[in-house]
Amino acid sequence: MPSRVDDLVLRVEAILFASGKPLSVRELTEVLGTTDFRPVQAAVKRLAKTYVARQTALEVQRVGDRYALQLRHQYLPSAHSVTPVDLPPRTLKTLTLIAYHQPMLQSLLARMVGEPAYEEVQRLRGLGLVHADPKGATLELKTTKLFAEYFGISASRPEEIRRFLEQKLGVSPPSLAPAAPESTVLPESASQADPEDSAPEPESAPAPVAPPAA
Repeated sequence: MPSRVDDLVLRVEAILFASGKPLSVRELTEVLGTTDFRPVQAAVKRLAKTYVARQTALEVQRVGDRYALQLRHQYLPSAHSVTPVDLPPRTLKTLTLIAYHQPMLQSLLARMVGEPAYEEVQRLRGLGLVHADPKGATLELKTTKLFAEYFGISASRPEEIRRFLEQKLGVSPPSLAPAAPESTVLPESASQADPEDSAPEPESAPAPVAPPAA
């Protein structure tokens, strides 16, 4: 008979499997009907280590402050043909932003759509629609060949995808502009510059206008 800890690990596994989306330790604790999050947190970590040691196509992946039970990336192509792709509006908006601005830093995306960006990127990567490469302390995001197939785009070059989004889907740069001030959505290299270096030059006084000749 499994120990209490083992049983908790299995219950956490069952919840992550059934949820179909990443859950935080706090959310798992609430679903389990307990008030102490510490055993739940330990169970999640133990479950993640168990999947690392297993020969399985699944893994426990951390997504921001949440955890998801999902397919390992190398096995995604084998499952795509039988996996229905039904994107919620927020996920579709995130995908459109990435497609239009690619290659796009995940940190920039987070400034544009907020904290849910990390969860949405993980979902899109899980669906095989977005590819991510490490870029400093963040990730550089690009759409995949499957993205082009899903939307019926015959090309995969960023400029051709932007043209498709503009002409076929009516997407325009203003509709994808962030709500925050422009200075808050600059790439990381620019946003880390000294504020004094980016301060605008003071406007010079206008030249005096000579009075008309008498």
